[in-house]
Amino acid sequence: MLDVKPLAGALGAEIIGMDLSRELSAEQMAQLRHLLNEHEIIVFRNQDISPARQHALASCFGPLQTHPAYETYPGYPEITILESTPEKPTKIEAWHSDMTFRAHPPMATVLKSVVVPPRGGDTLWSSMTVAYNALSKPMQQLLDGLTAVHDFSWGFKESLAEPGGRERLADAVAANPPVRHPVIRTHPETGRRVIFVNSLFTTHIEELRPAESRAVLDFLFRHVTQDEFTCRFQWQPHSIAIWDNRSTQHKPVNDYFPAHRRMERITIDGDRPY
Repeated sequence: MLDVKPLAGALGAEIIGMDLSRELSAEQMAQLRHLLNEHEIIVFRNQDISPARQHALASCFGPLQTHPAYETYPGYPEITILESTPEKPTKIEAWHSDMTFRAHPPMATVLKSVVVPPRGGDTLWSSMTVAYNALSKPMQQLLDGLTAVHDFSWGFKESLAEPGGRERLADAVAANPPVRHPVIRTHPETGRRVIFVNSLFTTHIEELRPAESRAVLDFLFRHVTQDEFTCRFQWQPHSIAIWDNRSTQHKPVNDYFPAHRRMERITIDGDRPY
């Protein structure tokens, strides 16, 4: 019997009573997918799983993606290492959905904590479903049918500006040209409408003039981060979070420098947004 404890009013739940270190049955996987659709972000504690088991767990949701810019775990190219050290602190601080610069952005992410700082280093998530529903009907009508451009180079502009950065990321830039996604997408499993632009990768809205596009995007970027749309998770060693990239955004809280933080992430292939 699972114990499901909500993290906040808008989204998120801690799941107690499921051992992710063991192979899950078809019934358990169906339950996991249902919980993900219902809560959008689900978290687990005391799950000391191996890279092989994390890979197998993520694979139960569908084919896996690789990331063009991050270091990967030896033998598992789908597991990206997200690590911040005093010598090389993280640069990602913006609210975002993972890898929306892809024509098929991830449907979900499985993130495992490996090294947790003694304090700080939480992660925030926001529900793009709740954020969309909070918009006025005229604003929803304005946004429906608009198209936004998402760009890898825009999201990694700081890395590209570093000495040698453009050379190091040349293949990634070439393999990931800008893509177009609807500003408001439909969740393929729940049918809910969600906001699908983010401040890390979205550059502009095609149908609007530049000043209009900037004004609308700036409004949306502020709108989706309102406290009532969000939840917060405090990591502990061997914690796991699984979230729906189609209907959430997230943001790491970088309040732990110069402490060491290491996470290992797998993203699951998604469909073309519509």
